[in-house]
Amino acid sequence: MRQQLSDGVVDARSDTVTKPTEAMRAAMAAAVVGDDVLGDDPTVIELEKRTAEILHKEAAVYVASGTMANQVAIRTHTEPGDEMLCDRDTHSYYFECGGPAALSGVMVRFVPGVRGRSVYIFR
Repeated sequence: MRQQLSDGVVDARSDTVTKPTEAMRAAMAAAVVGDDVLGDDPTVIELEKRTAEILHKEAAVYVASGTMANQVAIRTHTEPGDEMLCDRDTHSYYFECGGPAALSGVMVRFVPGVRGRSVYIFR
């Protein structure tokens, strides 16, 4: 759900910038819902199943925001005491700056980059 601006540019800065269209609101209102914590929300179950199929993975998990997804990814790929290398303009540092340390025990080290992307390849 990205917000398209009047000049045709898509605003993908944040998952909270998007304003749902009337068709999106109608789909939400008509959706069958359950409790995802208890594992009985058919919409979430179908979303996870379809995402796993598209990505050719065994399973997928729904998370409620981009911030949550970023922090889950950082925790998945690190161990407490690791360093996360990134440009100082990287979204997960700039907008979620305490998250890696507080949630994963990971410190951030800056490497030179361009517009949030590292220019180095580490092997």
